[in-house]
Formats: sequence, C-alpha cells, structure tokens
Amino acid sequence: MSELFEAVDALVERRGTLPPPAERERLRKAHGLTREQVAEALGVRRATVVNWEAGRTEPRPPQRQAYVRLLDRLAALHPAPAGPAAPAAGGAVPPASAGTPGPAGPAASPEASTSPAAPASAASPGPAASPAAAGPAAAAAPGAPTDASGPVGPVAPPASPAHAGSSARPASAGTSAPAGPGASPVPSAPAGSAVPTGPADSGGTGEAPSHRHAVAPAGPVPSARPREAARPAGSRASGGPSATTAAGSRAQPRLPAADRPFADGPLVVLDGDGTAYGVGGLVLECPARTVPELVEWALREARLGAERLHPAGRDADPLVVLTDAAAARLGLPPELEDRRTLRLPADHPVVRTVTGAGWRLTRRGFGPWPRIYRPAAGGRRQCVQLAVLPFGALDPRSWPGAASLPAPRLAQVLGDYAARVLTPRGSCAVNGLELMTALRPPTRPVREERGERWVPGPVPGSLTSAVDPAPPEAPEEHPVAAGRPEGQVLDEEACDWIRDPQLLTDAECGRVYAVGLDVNMAFAAAANRLPVGLGAPVHVREPRFDKKLPGCWYADLSGIEIDPRLPNPFTPHGDRPDGPAWYATPTLAYAAELGHDVRPSEAWIRPEHGPYLDPWYQRLRDAYLATMERLGVTPGMPEADFLAAMERHQEADPGQAAVLSAVKATVKGGIGKLRERPQGRGHRPGERWPALERPTWRPDIRAAVIASARVNMHRKMRKLAEGAGLYPVAVLSDCAVYLADGPSPLDVLPRTPEGAPLPGGFRLGVNPGMVKHEGTRPLLWAAELLDAGHNPARHIRTGGAGDGEE
Repeated sequence: MSELFEAVDALVERRGTLPPPAERERLRKAHGLTREQVAEALGVRRATVVNWEAGRTEPRPPQRQAYVRLLDRLAALHPAPAGPAAPAAGGAVPPASAGTPGPAGPAASPEASTSPAAPASAASPGPAASPAAAGPAAAAAPGAPTDASGPVGPVAPPASPAHAGSSARPASAGTSAPAGPGASPVPSAPAGSAVPTGPADSGGTGEAPSHRHAVAPAGPVPSARPREAARPAGSRASGGPSATTAAGSRAQPRLPAADRPFADGPLVVLDGDGTAYGVGGLVLECPARTVPELVEWALREARLGAERLHPAGRDADPLVVLTDAAAARLGLPPELEDRRTLRLPADHPVVRTVTGAGWRLTRRGFGPWPRIYRPAAGGRRQCVQLAVLPFGALDPRSWPGAASLPAPRLAQVLGDYAARVLTPRGSCAVNGLELMTALRPPTRPVREERGERWVPGPVPGSLTSAVDPAPPEAPEEHPVAAGRPEGQVLDEEACDWIRDPQLLTDAECGRVYAVGLDVNMAFAAAANRLPVGLGAPVHVREPRFDKKLPGCWYADLSGIEIDPRLPNPFTPHGDRPDGPAWYATPTLAYAAELGHDVRPSEAWIRPEHGPYLDPWYQRLRDAYLATMERLGVTPGMPEADFLAAMERHQEADPGQAAVLSAVKATVKGGIGKLRERPQGRGHRPGERWPALERPTWRPDIRAAVIASARVNMHRKMRKLAEGAGLYPVAVLSDCAVYLADGPSPLDVLPRTPEGAPLPGGFRLGVNPGMVKHEGTRPLLWAAELLDAGHNPARHIRTGGAGDGEE
C-alpha cells in the first residue's frame, strides 16, 4: 500500500501547478533574476527557461517541482499588481527584515593552475568542496615551485567557511550587496543615492564601513529581498537530491552572501580617484597609494574572489584592474618601454617597493598581468592578480573596445566573463588553458595508506603530470625532435585551400555572388566528446587501428580518391598526400569512414585516455550561448530571423560584443596554447623551455582537436556535394565559400522536399557546429582572388585582400 501512496504523491508532484508563461517572466524580473541565474540554479540551459517563459515547452521532473517551488516563493514575495500603476523610480522600498541574509555573491570561478608537485590547495574551501578536498592535507615541501600563472601554495587543513579566503562579516539589517555578475544592486534607498552594502569591519555594530557603498540604479527599484547568485555555467545549485557541481560532486548548501568570503565579487576596476567599481553596481573606496597597499587592501578589506569550479581546485584570487589614471596614481609608467619582454625592469621603483614590502612576483614579472603573492600562511593563499590597462592587458583583438569603456561598465563586462568562463588572469589564450586546469585539477588531497598524512593524489580524468610528446608530435625546437628524419612530423593544421579556377563549371561561372559560411565555435565543437591521451605515449609496430584510441599513426592515405572540387581532408593544404605520413586518430578514422582499409605501419598510442576537454567545452558553450542571448540571438530561431539578428548583434551591446569576442578567443587561444613555443630570443633549439613542465603542454591534444575540426568540416562539405552538387571554391579553417545566385546563405544551403535542411550538411543556427553568414561578395571579386592565388575565405568578411587572417 505504501508503494501506491508514493506513486500517487509522485503523480501529484509532477503535476505541480505552474502560473501562465507571462506570469513566470514577471515573477523572475520582479525579483531581479536573469534567465541565466534561473537556468543555472535548476540545472538546465538558458534556452530552456526562454521556452518555459514563452509557453513553447513545459518543465519536466525533477526540474518541474523545483521550478514550481521557485515561482511559488516569488509569487509570495511579489504578488501581482492590482492595477497598471507601478512604483515610481526612486520610490521607497521597505528594507529586508533584520537578520535576513543578503544576496549571494558572484558566480564561481576557477583558481590558478595547480602544479604537479603539490595537490590543490585546501585553503579557503568553498561550501561545494568534496569531503576528500575538505579533509586535512599535508603541507607541500619547502620551496614548492611556482608556474608562469602564479604561485602554488601549500596544502593545509581547510579553514572554516566563515574564515576562508578573506574575512567574512555578518550582514546588517536592511543592507544589501550585489547579487553577482549580470545583476543589479538591491537598494533600500531612493535611486541614485548611496546605500550601505556591508557590515562594519569590527565591533559588531552592524554599521556599514565608509569605504563600501553601492550606487542604486535609476528606474524602478527592485525588491530588497535577498536572492541567490548565479551558479557557474554547467553546474547545478544545491537544493535537491540530484544537485551536483560542474565536476559531478555533490553540492553543499551555500552560505548567505554576508557570510561568504567573496561577497564583493570576483574583481574590481580601480579608477584614479581611488574608487573601485565592482560587478552589479558595487562601489568601494580604495585608499591605497602604492601597489603593496593595494594588495593589502584587496586581501584584507575587499571581499574579492570567486569559488572554485572543481572540489579539488582552488578559489580564484582577487583581480584588480587598473585604469590609466589608477596606474599613474600608483606610480606606474603610462606604457611599457621594454616591448620585447613586456615587463618593468627589476630596478623600477614600483618593483622595488613590491619586493621591499615582502611580496613576490611570478616569472612573468610586472607586466600587463602581474601576479603578486606571498607564501600561503595559515591555510590561506595570499595572492592578488592585477590587470594594467595602459600596459595592454586587454588585447583589442580579443577584447575589442573594452579598454576604453568607463570603469563601471568595464567592471560589469569583465564580471560577466568571470561568471560565465572564469576570472581573467591573462590573455584569452592563458584563460583558455587555466580553465582546463580549473575544471580538471591535476591533484587532490588523499590519505596515505596506513597513515595519517594527506598527500597529493591524481584526479581521475585529469592531466596529472607533464609528459614528453612522441617524436612526430614534437615541434622542431623540442629536445625529442633532435635527429628526427626529414618529414617525420605530425602535420595536423587547419585547412587552407582554394579550388583550381580551371575546375569551375559553366554553371558556377554564371552565378552572381560568393557567399561565406562560418562554423560557430568550430574548435570547441570538435573537442566535444573527443577522447584524448591522459598519459605518456607508447610506441607500437604494426598496430591494428582503433578509432577510439588517441595517438598518431604512420599510414599511407595517398591512394584515396577525393573529388578535386573538394579539398583533400588528409592535408592542411587540401592537396593529395604524396606518400606515407603521420596522422592523428580523427584523420585516420575519417579515412576508414570513407571506406579505406587503414593499415598503419607504426604508431604512438596513449592507452590511458578519456574526454578530458568535455567540461571545458560545456562551460565555453554555455558562455557563448548566454552571451549570444544577451545580444538577441537564441537557439531555435527561424533561419530568416537568425540571419537578421546576426546582422545587428555586434551593435546591440558593445560590452557583450567584447565578451563574445573574448569567449571565442578563449577557445582558439586555449587550443593553441597546448603547443606553446619557446618565448624570447635566448632559446636555442634542443633546450627545454618553461611551458614543457606544464601537464597541459600537450601538442597531441591540439593536433587531435584540429584534425577533428577539419574532418567535421569536410564531412559537411561532402554531404552538400553528394546531396545537392554544391562544391566550395575556397576553405579556410572553419569558413567555406560557395557560389550562389543570391547574396544570402539561404540561396546556398539546399533543402529536402519537405523543406528541412539537407541532413548532414551545414545548418544555420547559433549552436556550436552550426553555421552563420560570414559575408557576401561579387563573383568577380572571388574570381580575381582565385586567379591571384589568394584565398577568398580569408577576406570575404571585410572584402580586402591583404596578408593575414581576418
């Protein structure tokens, strides 16, 4: 009988009453929540919440029960208005009751990369830390190494949540703090006035310190009720039996905002008058006049940082962005004179002041992204990341227009990136690599067998130690490449091909336009579910090819016939290979897919393998889709609407356009950084360089991702050729150019008799792996470039014909 009762209860819960779609959206907006926050809390995608609020779909268990509970609580807080009248901007809002916890802090962000010599620091464990990560751990050996990204602190027993990282202070009645990136501050005073957002630093009086205030935005005043901040993209908020973190570990209850060490967000932008702007409209007063004083303020006064993305990882260090005026206030020059090393000389007064105060700099020195630290003490990291805008910290190629934004707007833009990807700690290429480590740290604290000590132990599925590549995989500067026979190198690069103009048909020459199609997030999509090696390579003679086994294989693919109107998928230049060569697993697997009998003569395989890049892809995919949604482009849009939205999305919001560019650069730069070459003029071939000591220096993984992206592109082009007789005239990486009678991609892409896109071919849409319109030019323009040997795909967006990829 009890089983029947349980079945009935479950049936009732599944049918939980939901308000009409319009009311769902009203309740969310009334509480100041974004669709991103709701989606992350419920463990669904943002597009799912969009569909729920539009009435296109209905939530299903277990998210349905949680969504019903959320809306019920919001309805109690924000009853429907009795009439059309609404509170005037700046009207009084009753403050939250005494003792009510404040809004949540910023979304989680990863910590600096973990050295293989020490486990991930257990200092400052957030509430989401696993029992293993939260247990006591042994301190690292004296003189623990530091990497190029930052120091590696010792592993120490965890501090209590209330004291981890920075000091946590209880919230006072009626005060509020920003709810995290993307959210507006919650004022309890008329718009435009300063309202306290934090408690007193000491004394327990409950009064706000003079240096901490928020500017209430103009317009309708949101409710002063507390709300939870967004969880990191790809993770689930606690609150149900199935709630997990992004790493798959059980999530723990989150602390109220005032009790969190990172209540002020992941970063601030410091201006010349000592005002520090944070995310969500937060404003702090920084009295620092020197860099050491600024570091002390960031660690002792401001509650800056972000929670780890993996239980075995580390919380993100505070980031302070210095505007031109702030840099001058701190004694920094207006630009770096040494353009070769991009750092201040060791005898510069600012550097001497930093070292004289007992602080240290990493190997990168004091450049655009200096990291200033002291060895961890008492289980706490003491480290602050700076971003110096006059030194070029925000590369305009990755962050177009961001450096010229006003400080409050720049803080929100960087805060959005921090919430969706991670707290910036260098170039976008550095961020891409750091995100891999943050999502899959190399080590975790484990207890010794028959002992009481905690020691570093590997994290399953992670890159746990630095390994040398196989000889074919190594760049020519690597010691392993010494004595390598000529041509015995793995050459997996993006495709750069143009069709011989003599192969253009009369029908193609009669067309009017050249239309470019560009694959969204091609490298990220190629990394999805891609098995890559986790350990060292093993040499095998006469191996049997296995498409699921990562490695490089020596085989002869020159006998495979490919239509000359398509690029050859087995070489980067698109021409037929002239004999045996080394290939990554995805390339050889595609040869087998085409019906070729693949028989490699030797191979370097990696028996230990797994989908290492899966969480990296998922987080960047979610960041990309969330940013595109802010720019007015969502999944599932009709094709005509999608093309129209893409025409104007860059102008919709310059700040979000900069975030979008940075997310894309994080993908490409992170993949490229897997094979970082030697830096500086002092390197000699055959010598090792610092990047080789990273577990994430893996040219084989880079080769596998690029090979996968190239064959994915070729597969779609082949489907169009076989199904509709369409052949490209040029291909460059993720862009293909076709000739058409009309200027739109809809004039190129074929349809089935039912009106659907051709199966297996290119499809218009915003999702990674789908395509967008790259540009349209006259046929004569493309023909002239082809005759001159230039690639139209390189220039179709701008119409130019200069050197270098656009």
